[in-house]
Amino acid sequence: MWNPDVYLAFADHRGRPFFDLLARVGARSPRRVADLGCGPGNLTQTLSSRWPDAVVEAWDSSAEMVEAARARGVRAQVGDVRDWTPAPDTDVVVSNATLQWVPEHPQLVVRWADRLAAGSWIAFQVPGNFDAPSHQAVRDLGRQPQWSEALRDFPFREREVVLPAAGYAALMTDAGCSVDAWETTYVHELSGEKPVLEWITGTALRPVRAALSDPEWEQFRAELAPMLDAAYPRRADGRTFFPFRRIFVVARVR
Repeated sequence: MWNPDVYLAFADHRGRPFFDLLARVGARSPRRVADLGCGPGNLTQTLSSRWPDAVVEAWDSSAEMVEAARARGVRAQVGDVRDWTPAPDTDVVVSNATLQWVPEHPQLVVRWADRLAAGSWIAFQVPGNFDAPSHQAVRDLGRQPQWSEALRDFPFREREVVLPAAGYAALMTDAGCSVDAWETTYVHELSGEKPVLEWITGTALRPVRAALSDPEWEQFRAELAPMLDAAYPRRADGRTFFPFRRIFVVARVR
């Protein structure tokens, strides 16, 4: 389950890559815009503001996220992005921090390019931080004897589950697109007692939470917290700097 409130705790930081991605989409008057992995809908709303004449459709696999999006007036539906098929009038497809959860997403975006009309846009961004200290700390703790049995099915992602920017550029060029691909490392300035723990609680730790009972979950967080504190020390002024690499792709179907 996704928790919209936890996810939105860092809404400003999480939203910045979305706007950096959309800034490179040159569509002027799209008929239909699809937001795949819309989350709680706070960013989807901005698509309607930018393109007021477009039909904006939104998908997310989480019923909780879809409920939150609908509460904002977004026309969202529950669905797996792997099952989505573009309607004939789809001119823009956006997927923000979603495709990293889909192992076969390189084949998926190629399929979208094949089914979209010439001139359509595909824009997506994915995290590129799977080797970051935050993820390594989760892996290291999860392999400790006290957790190895409970987390035996946890997807310990040892390597990048996404391509580098150059890999996506080659992939989408071969699919018949003109491509703009790049990478950015944001250094997020966070505040609070355990900000990195709270950040990954809303995203990377979801599978851990699903595998543990309530008491186990609290114990896991308690053991993880000092590991994250060591990796991302809190400054004397209360700030914690959290580097986060992301990969961006904007492709236009030729």
